[in-house]
Amino acid sequence: MNTTPAFIKLSSTRSTNSYLADIASDSEHGTVVSTIEQTAGRGQRGNSWEAEPGKNLTFSILLRPEIIDARHQFAISEIVSIAIASTLQKLITGKRVAIKWPNDIYVDDMKICGILIENSLMGYSINYSIAGIGINVNQQEFLSDAPNPISLYNLIGKETALDSLLDDICCEILRLMEKYNNADLLPELHDSYINLLWRNEGYYPYQDTATLETFNARIIDVAPTGLLSLQDDKNAIRTYAFKEVSAIL
Repeated sequence: MNTTPAFIKLSSTRSTNSYLADIASDSEHGTVVSTIEQTAGRGQRGNSWEAEPGKNLTFSILLRPEIIDARHQFAISEIVSIAIASTLQKLITGKRVAIKWPNDIYVDDMKICGILIENSLMGYSINYSIAGIGINVNQQEFLSDAPNPISLYNLIGKETALDSLLDDICCEILRLMEKYNNADLLPELHDSYINLLWRNEGYYPYQDTATLETFNARIIDVAPTGLLSLQDDKNAIRTYAFKEVSAIL
């Protein structure tokens, strides 16, 4: 499996995920589309992503898993989020970089990165996956109404070379894809993901988005499908898909 990214760098595009999807059939594993400006970037479930042009990383990477099947497609999300969290942790000292389920990257209670995974399935197999990634790097101020953004610059007080960071992250994603191209190692991957989860120890407040009920709970596990299992302070087990529950900051 190829571990060297192949870069396509654009000055502007509506969405790197859409651009890469258009060329996916003719592109190899590890193809990366990055852009200085993304005019219609998408987050999870249609959310927008604020990124000052030329200050941040907005890119998508094409992945062609050989072992991971459609039933275990959340493993792709685990690989990508672990790769980003571990790479950023090397640059950030004194604060924990964590994965907020399902795959936002947080530093303490602040969001530094958003990830959108889109899978193309063929029966029980994954034809390809596109991971769209936005990382706040050198942006100093945020103007949108997003509740808790933070950048690498805000944390370390200096600018970071974008091309170097992009290369480091993509190489780490591809390295982990190769490492976990083995069904026997998927439990190890999952354990690494759970260990990196934000608020993975203790009880914290949540809200059920359908009923608006608030409750305290702790994380029990995340299923191969991505479903989150929580145990509330009355010992009841609650299971949620993405957007069905929100953590209260």
